[in-house]
Amino acid sequence: MSEGYEVTQIGGLDDWRGHFGGFDESRSRDGRRVVDHELTMQYIGMTANALVPGEEAGYWHAHSRVEELYVFLEGRGQMGLDDDVVDVGPGSVVRVGQNTWRTWRALPDSPGELRWLCIRAGGEELPHMPNDGTRAPERPMPW
Repeated sequence: MSEGYEVTQIGGLDDWRGHFGGFDESRSRDGRRVVDHELTMQYIGMTANALVPGEEAGYWHAHSRVEELYVFLEGRGQMGLDDDVVDVGPGSVVRVGQNTWRTWRALPDSPGELRWLCIRAGGEELPHMPNDGTRAPERPMPW
């Protein structure tokens, strides 16, 4: 196996509520898995999350350097974003920039758990078009 990649299994969506985790013990809860604590991540982070209908984060937070991307996969919920409330569900993708306050909840009448990935990145600005890539059209496909 190459040292240039790692693989972990976070399970199917129905397994996510069984995760218990957080960034430290005091902020750990059911339905959260900090995937970047399991992999050697340098510039991005990711959590897998699940809230039962009616459950909410219970706090607001903002980041001064980190940008977050929320990708909603199942259930129905809402995000508080500064002074706004945005409805979210399967297929909703919400980018939250630095210094923007955010919180979230699963609606009480959600048809199931609200499940999403939160992808975090910081550091330097990404170019519009990745400019560090190399293509190898002569390299044979592995399958």
